[in-house]
Amino acid sequence: MIQNRPPDHPVFGLLLMVGFCAIAPLIDVSAKLASVAHPAAQITVGRFVVQALILVPLSGIMGLSWRISRRDWGLIALRALFTLGATFAFVGAVSVMPLADALAVTYVEPFVILLLGWMIFAEQIGPRRIMAAVVGFVGALIVVQPGLAAFGAVALLPFAAGVLFACYMLVTRALRHHRPVLLQAATAVVSVLMALPILVYFDGKGGIFDPVMPEGIMWVWLISVGLAATLSHQFLTLALRLAPSATLAPLSYLELAFSTLAGLVVFGDFPSLTVWVGIAVIVASGLYLIHRERMHAQKPPVVAGPTAS
Repeated sequence: MIQNRPPDHPVFGLLLMVGFCAIAPLIDVSAKLASVAHPAAQITVGRFVVQALILVPLSGIMGLSWRISRRDWGLIALRALFTLGATFAFVGAVSVMPLADALAVTYVEPFVILLLGWMIFAEQIGPRRIMAAVVGFVGALIVVQPGLAAFGAVALLPFAAGVLFACYMLVTRALRHHRPVLLQAATAVVSVLMALPILVYFDGKGGIFDPVMPEGIMWVWLISVGLAATLSHQFLTLALRLAPSATLAPLSYLELAFSTLAGLVVFGDFPSLTVWVGIAVIVASGLYLIHRERMHAQKPPVVAGPTAS
């Protein structure tokens, strides 16, 4: 149970969710611009360095305690590993793929969460929700098919990002008793401690882990990745605290619209007809899944009758 949860303010929650959907594509735009001169690993680490530099002092200003149990530190380390992998995979994808194409494939995440919840936590899911998950996965395959032809195996990276982010969300469930700023700050610190030594080791050795000293405008793009990520995810966290997730979930698809607009304005990219078909399948199956979750949540709890003596 989340402690000290504020009362529901759905209007503010909806506005914050729209803000998240508008700001989140700036992460991808900045990462794509930075990838011209920097490897995905450096962009990934840079994101969490900026996040830590913002949120660690903020957690101190807010008076949040860093006395975290050993179990929770282990979960935070696992959370950091998943978010590092998801960020690295997605940055690698957008460095060569159009933003909307890559983002659409990551929308396998809610379907993966559904299936993993069933497999790992034995959560009850009906055949309709399973079918929605399958259809959504098929939609992702439709989106990625043109990318496979054009970019090869790199087009599969958004799949990996979606699966890893789903695992990240599942671990986050077990840490929801922590304040969001503290949780994000701790995750950023652990992510940097995990990944920065890799960049130091490969410095000057060449390859995808060899960092490059930023020059000129590249400083702006690298810092912007961390700023946009920190701000957008705080918007998302606050939105989820002010309005029910079932109310906010349909708005998440606005991110696709903003991402398409950003890709068109900045890079001149526009999804092909095949990609639009896949996006339509993903959105339709996702909205149906949200509908089924709402129906399930509205069912009255089953109360056992008296047993015969």
